[in-house]
Amino acid sequence: MDAALAQARALIGGSRRILAFTGAGVSTPSGIPDFRSPGGVWSRFKPVTFQEFVASDAGRRRYWEMRRQMWPDFARARPNVVHESLARLEADGRLLGVVTQNIDGLHQLGGCSKVVELHGTNRRAVCLDCGGEQEMAAVQAALQPNQVPRCGACSGYLKAATISFGQALRPEVLREAFALAASCDLLLALGSSLVVYPAATLPEAARQAGARIVLVNRDETPLDHLAQVCLHAPLEQVVPAMLAA
Repeated sequence: MDAALAQARALIGGSRRILAFTGAGVSTPSGIPDFRSPGGVWSRFKPVTFQEFVASDAGRRRYWEMRRQMWPDFARARPNVVHESLARLEADGRLLGVVTQNIDGLHQLGGCSKVVELHGTNRRAVCLDCGGEQEMAAVQAALQPNQVPRCGACSGYLKAATISFGQALRPEVLREAFALAASCDLLLALGSSLVVYPAATLPEAARQAGARIVLVNRDETPLDHLAQVCLHAPLEQVVPAMLAA
């Protein structure tokens, strides 16, 4: 561990165009449960696909009941040392940006200004008819059990501004993410299982463009072989130590 940590610090110290690619492991220390691990969100709730949401009142009600029960974790969550360490790296002028799979908005709350949210955000709700947006906190404050919130402007159905199963990622968001990957000299892959596509191809794109990769995750990933350094350890311990210099 010490040798790998020293190697990671050396790579970071020699890089000037660093891109952070983050997954659920960055947010779990803030109290936000992940989706896929045992005990995670999908072990407690059956996912509602985008098609089910659009077509079925029962699907919409199930979707919003899941969101209602999950909201307290999001509302209580605060940025942790990983978010804060990346914000300091940005303040030093060496972080191109953060591309995240997370929907919690904690990178922005932690001080990062350039954040590409591949899977959208749970901080806002969007109307599927007129495209109008509302703050999720206000929607949740008025939300009752077994209720589907409606748009105040057109009465269309509201949905969290996140990407659901069966819903395509926004092309302009993908383009921005892969442009950053193509221009970085070091990619920090932090807290992602690297099994969700197309997001998981981002490290591959960075590597093909000549970037080096430092990967930190609790468990092994299918892309460990791409990295110059792999650290399998709690992020809240490793990342501040990597970025301390």
